[in-house]
Amino acid sequence: MTLADELTQLEQMRERGSLSAEEFERAKARLLGTPQPADSVLQAVNGLRRSRSDRWIGGVCGGLAATTGVGSWLWRMVFALLLIVGGSGLFAYLVLWFFVPPEA
Repeated sequence: MTLADELTQLEQMRERGSLSAEEFERAKARLLGTPQPADSVLQAVNGLRRSRSDRWIGGVCGGLAATTGVGSWLWRMVFALLLIVGGSGLFAYLVLWFFVPPEA
């Protein structure tokens, strides 16, 4: 099935009332490969994994670096500064270490 056929089929479903306007737009964007802002954020959050190769303790900073494109050394500095300032860096790191799954 071509892209044009799929878009026509989506339009027909919307006209019949099978799809709402919002569902139609999301499906159309998915077909065309246009990332939606909320979708890209959700994909980044859902794609967050602890690194197995770039790790010092639990791989949290390496995983954040891979997801955000910011260097892992910078994430380590952020957690260290938060630890020094009020101890929240340790809490945040432990929470991420516990809840973020390791990469496969």
